[in-house]
Amino acid sequence: MLHQRTPVPSAKELILGINQGDTTALARAITLVESENQDHLAKAARLIEACLKPRPETMRIGITGVPGVGKSTFIETLGMTLIEAGHRVAVLAIDPTSTLSKGSILGDKTRMTSLSGHSKAFIRPSASGESLGGVARKTREAIILCEAAGYDVILVETVGVGQSETAVHSMVDFFLLLKLAGAGDELQGIKRGIIEMADAIVINKAEAANAASAKQAQTEFSRALHLYPPKSSEWRPRVLTCSAIENTGISEIWEMIGAYFQAIRKNSFLSAHRSAQNKQWLMQHLEDVLKSEFFGSETLKKHLSEWVIKVENHTVSPFKAAELLMAEYRKELK
Repeated sequence: MLHQRTPVPSAKELILGINQGDTTALARAITLVESENQDHLAKAARLIEACLKPRPETMRIGITGVPGVGKSTFIETLGMTLIEAGHRVAVLAIDPTSTLSKGSILGDKTRMTSLSGHSKAFIRPSASGESLGGVARKTREAIILCEAAGYDVILVETVGVGQSETAVHSMVDFFLLLKLAGAGDELQGIKRGIIEMADAIVINKAEAANAASAKQAQTEFSRALHLYPPKSSEWRPRVLTCSAIENTGISEIWEMIGAYFQAIRKNSFLSAHRSAQNKQWLMQHLEDVLKSEFFGSETLKKHLSEWVIKVENHTVSPFKAAELLMAEYRKELK
């Protein structure tokens, strides 16, 4: 017996469902905005337009760290702590996509069993694709939809495998870097850029056996942070330790995050920061649209293939080929 595919709800139905906190409507809406199908673009745009409004009461938190640092366990323990404190938590977990097979693990729901089963939590794993920093291309839109559905804390987990974390930093309010003690990269191997972006560094897996090395790492990172210039938020980044498995240090981390949001709401940094995020969102979207239009043209695809061969054969420079391809693109626009 063949099963009929459930029809895609209208934008109006999805908006109504999202406003009522319906997780099925929210999940389908995120699927819609992630879709590459041209027919879905207009509906997705209407969805975002209807859900887009200032929400200074929400908290957007980015969490990064190398694989094995315990991001999923940390997020689950933190998420359950937030729910107990009366919050509704959405987790946008970005899974790595293979550059060869284009496949993705998407295993965060299976790792966060307690959180994924809770009525006040929503977990959405998304493949990172080829986007910068391991952040799914439509994560900004997913944040807006989750906030419209009533989730006041949005946790964005990044892949954390060495790409630039600039992308996630540009769409959250608070950026948390998870580290391990004794991993051999306390200060030497870590990228300066990530330290500069971090609003807090948390040494995870600080169980009894690792307590001394965690304390040592905390001291070293604290000293290092004093060497960096002050942040525009006027917040001085802090270094804390925790054990997500044993649920120790988590409440202190949440208190620190709460203090951060209290400070940036008071000094108006939050509203200015989100305005800047929207500007960056516009610029990124413009780039995506132009790229999509350029590479979506059948004529240009044909010309591109021809010029690629010439560039590979050293018969023309990449600069000349690009100039001629852009000339063809401008002709199409007329």
